[in-house]
Amino acid sequence: MKRFSRGVAYLHGNLTHTGVTDNIIKSLAVSLQQIEADGEKKIRIDCGKIHSADMSGLQLLYVWMHCARFRGVEPELVNLSDALQRSMQNLGLEHCFSGISAHQI
Repeated sequence: MKRFSRGVAYLHGNLTHTGVTDNIIKSLAVSLQQIEADGEKKIRIDCGKIHSADMSGLQLLYVWMHCARFRGVEPELVNLSDALQRSMQNLGLEHCFSGISAHQI
């Protein structure tokens, strides 16, 4: 997670087993706390700078999105690259992210 501003969290780098670190996990948690503190009910997760993704990274993202929903915040993935969408499909996880948006923000 690079930064968070105005209801948008910016992911960058690799959403993979080796790319997911404690810093990314901590950043996801911090962004959710910040959006709750701001009283927002939606968060956009900008995936435009994700270079690659694997099962571990996508599972982490999926669980985080459910945690957000549990807290009353609706997450929306935006700026998904073709490669990220293909990774979701190749791993059979596209149904986990159904209803996501690939539009530009």
